[in-house]
Amino acid sequence: MITAETLLVERRGSVGLVTINRPAVLNALNTRALAELDRVMDDLGGAAEVGAVVVTGAGEKAFVAGADIQEITGLDGPGAKVYSERGQATFDRIARLGKPVVAAINGFALGGGCELAMACTLRVAAEHARLGLPEIRLGTIPGFGGTQRLPRLVGRARAIELILTGRLVGAAEALSIGLVHKVVPAAALLDEALELAGRLAAAPALALRFAIEAVEDGADLSLDEGCRLEASLFGLAAATEDMREGMRAFLEKRTPSFKGR
Repeated sequence: MITAETLLVERRGSVGLVTINRPAVLNALNTRALAELDRVMDDLGGAAEVGAVVVTGAGEKAFVAGADIQEITGLDGPGAKVYSERGQATFDRIARLGKPVVAAINGFALGGGCELAMACTLRVAAEHARLGLPEIRLGTIPGFGGTQRLPRLVGRARAIELILTGRLVGAAEALSIGLVHKVVPAAALLDEALELAGRLAAAPALALRFAIEAVEDGADLSLDEGCRLEASLFGLAAATEDMREGMRAFLEKRTPSFKGR
């Protein structure tokens, strides 16, 4: 059990469950929450017994309703830049954790909350969830990677419309544009996310890490460069015990027993 003031952290078998726990402010992310999220993700990333992570928000109203406006209003230009860079670094750690991270979006995922969800590997949303980047309404722009991740998920045309208007989308629309992967009733959300994470945690850990790296790092490369990266990672996977076990199990028509080696 990892202790944190703004988070609840627990193990559910091979899955780490992280709950943003500031329900009085709809789980808004302040500096402490970001720092604790960064530390907790670092710990979970290095824990051999954890194969996947689920991130959600406390209560029924919000996943994360955004960054803490009270903190942001006190920042000058240079301070805001540092604040943005810290948030980006934390979310980049999540995106590149090397283990699948599933966002269980249990309500509003706005601004920094939407950016947190987008940094996760997969996103499952409750039917009542609403997502968006409404920063333009506050006279600013997304600062935790939203202007970069949203176009990569939903395409440039859709992303620029959502960012410039600050329009929020419901769960059904989020599913239709590729912002989330699945929509379920609220009562089933956490179980659905944990079940998905559990299935991923049972997969070969090194192959998962290589696949995530190929997609995340390849997104910034040309097609040729990305394919070269893929070939290199495919070569690394071929040197693992898990790949040999997977191939043998297929030929022997049995369930593989992966060891993460």
